[in-house]
Amino acid sequence: MEDLLPNHELQPKKKFTVRALAQGAIIAAVYALLTIFLAPISSGLIQCRVSEAMSVLPYFTFSAVPGLFIGCLIANLLLGASIYDVLFGSLATLIAAYITYAMRKHVTKYLAPLPSVIVNALVVGWLLTYVYQVGVSFWVAAGYVAVGQAIACFALGIPLMKLLERFRDKLFVESEAQRIE
Repeated sequence: MEDLLPNHELQPKKKFTVRALAQGAIIAAVYALLTIFLAPISSGLIQCRVSEAMSVLPYFTFSAVPGLFIGCLIANLLLGASIYDVLFGSLATLIAAYITYAMRKHVTKYLAPLPSVIVNALVVGWLLTYVYQVGVSFWVAAGYVAVGQAIACFALGIPLMKLLERFRDKLFVESEAQRIE
């Protein structure tokens, strides 16, 4: 194969190593367990999904992107959320995680939680208003979600980020292909 692809740039990148898959699985499990364990405050109009503090993890590793998505999907399924919430709520987490990963080299680390706050406020606010019909306007629902997200993502996520930075090299060893990007 190397004879066919002599140029380094044309060779496929290996992103999903066993370690990366294991990291994603651990992130998914922790997210789901935290959400389910703290279920009384994880859902509803006034909510603070503590597991969303993990939204800072894509700042460190791509493994967190699918990990957060799968963790949210599992939590929403096990908590008995509507199919719309399972689908769109989980996709909101996936989109926010990917945006966090994509912007990590372009903005200050203190903005890493922002995509999760904005995307979830809009998507979950819409779900609460139009699927669950909580009796408030979209902007009120989005505002409540944004406040809960900001608490989880900034007040809990930033300290988590600072703690993880100490052990970054041991916890989040990325492949050579991921370092090149």
